[in-house]
Amino acid sequence: MEMIHKIKWLAAVAITVLFIACNNGNDKAAAMYTCPMPQDSVFSDKPGKCPKCGMDLILMENHSMQKGHEMNESSMNATQGYTCPMHPKVQSDTAGTCPVCGMQLEKVKSASEPKAVSLNTLLKPSNQQVIANVPMVHMMAREEDIEMDVYGFITYDSRQTGVISSNFSGRIEKLYVKYRYQKIARGQRIMDIYSPELLTAQENLLFLIKNDPENTMLINSAKQKLYLLGMSNQQLSNVIKTGKPSYKVSVFSNYSGHIHESNSIGMGNDQQNGMQQVAVTTEELSVKEGMYVQKGQNIFAVYNPNRAWALLNIFTGQAAMVKVGNKVRITPETDPANDFRASINYIEPVYRDGSKTVTARVYFDNSSYKIPIGSQVKASIFVGDRSANWLPEEAVLSLGLDKVVFVRTGEAFIARKIETGITNKHLVQVLGGLDKTEAVAANAQYLVDSESFIKTN
Repeated sequence: MEMIHKIKWLAAVAITVLFIACNNGNDKAAAMYTCPMPQDSVFSDKPGKCPKCGMDLILMENHSMQKGHEMNESSMNATQGYTCPMHPKVQSDTAGTCPVCGMQLEKVKSASEPKAVSLNTLLKPSNQQVIANVPMVHMMAREEDIEMDVYGFITYDSRQTGVISSNFSGRIEKLYVKYRYQKIARGQRIMDIYSPELLTAQENLLFLIKNDPENTMLINSAKQKLYLLGMSNQQLSNVIKTGKPSYKVSVFSNYSGHIHESNSIGMGNDQQNGMQQVAVTTEELSVKEGMYVQKGQNIFAVYNPNRAWALLNIFTGQAAMVKVGNKVRITPETDPANDFRASINYIEPVYRDGSKTVTARVYFDNSSYKIPIGSQVKASIFVGDRSANWLPEEAVLSLGLDKVVFVRTGEAFIARKIETGITNKHLVQVLGGLDKTEAVAANAQYLVDSESFIKTN
């Protein structure tokens, strides 16, 4: 019995020694040498020097290389261990790094696992193709009610501008208005002027009345001359009643509104430059007492704040859709809750200086709204229905002058430049560059970290 146990023990020792010897033989056969420089990709089954860089080959530790091309796809799927994603020939039974490229080894997947994205797809430039799993949308063809948002400002209606001028030459003795934007009423006294010409005409009338009262024709002619020079009926009656000429003649306003010098820039010729001076409501007038005025000279201009325009700035790409008569909703910045409806009355046929937008005028009665002149407004112009192809605004990425969408192609999204039109209610009109059957990413901004990385064909 003891002999049997001894024989069994000797047999077990022999088997163990044989197994170790076989493993050592396999390891020796599987030993491989490689160049220390991974980019050279030099392998050898015996030591030596690298034929590319001349460095000594080193032993590949903890890794075994498959010999030749004998391993087929089925044997790789059956292999349990780790491999390099860039060099499938590198195999290892433990985790580590690839001796060729230095990448982290990945566990070998079985055939039942989902198929990975192809290497060719991964190697596509990131600024042209993006791999992602995001919702997709298709271009929609339908009719939309176009509501265009524009901005502008309020200014005086220049059609209601009044002018206070001098009908005779003389010197301003008294000025009853002191500063710009001062509010005046119709019939209000503006200034007193001393005029030698007017004084001579009064003396001629008094001479005729005193020395030739029966000559009504000459007397009436003298009165008519004084009327034409600017004297009122009351002033002339006082001269005749007292028998003494008036050395000062008062000038009255025939208009109500805000007063400005007639030569002040902005209120009649260049509205936008004039708006810069609106806040200076207490600035003195340049016309002063003691100054001389010429016959026929326009001295003051009167603007009526109750008659105003809303000047709306329309970009060139939108101007073709706006017509005279389009309804518009105007919201003033001073009172957003007090918006009102109106219509476009006129579209200016020229560009204003320093502006690249078309200007549309909206006339309205400001007596009830009391919107300050010069204040900003937002307007919504209703230009009617339009049938077109539309994409959600989030699906279109703006790169300045270019508009880009990400089109689904196979397993990835490819950036493509498209031609767009107007934007309406978070929808972008697509004019070209995209087919109805093509799907695009619903959120284009989600697929990029920076717009500068996007490159389109």
